[in-house]
Amino acid sequence: MNRITEVSGSIVVCTDPGTAYDAVSDVTQMGRWSPENTGAAVAEPGRAAYPGMTFVGANRRGPMRWHTECTVTVAERPSRFAFRVCRWGLWRPMLPVAVATWEYRFDAVAEGVRVTEIWYDDRTHWPDTPALWFDRVATGKRGFAEFQKGNIRRTLDRLKAELEAAG
Repeated sequence: MNRITEVSGSIVVCTDPGTAYDAVSDVTQMGRWSPENTGAAVAEPGRAAYPGMTFVGANRRGPMRWHTECTVTVAERPSRFAFRVCRWGLWRPMLPVAVATWEYRFDAVAEGVRVTEIWYDDRTHWPDTPALWFDRVATGKRGFAEFQKGNIRRTLDRLKAELEAAG
């Protein structure tokens, strides 16, 4: 059985693309919307994201907690923001590993902005069967794609609610 290595979701938010981009690209704030991320630490707080910028994300799933080191790969205000997860660890990200890439697109529409969140499975060197077994244990779902689809929906719903309440 082949695994799905990309999932996405979109939502229309009644705000402008720049406002939505600024919110998402401030990775220290992602914990406000994500059901799994609890925040991030950056070397230069307050500085706009830029390609090559690294940050450490804090995450949790149930009782499990871990940290990831991420590198921003795209920072094109107000249209695209992306980062790659490149290190993983329990207390600090020590293990170099290709985990995932996250991308956000911001497209102006009549009602405001369509925010699209995309998850790419970067575990390209993992054979499908062991990856799917690992995924079931780690997520309780058939695979990370199914799990991330739910996370994306919750993140986008929370982002929309917060940005529209502030607007």
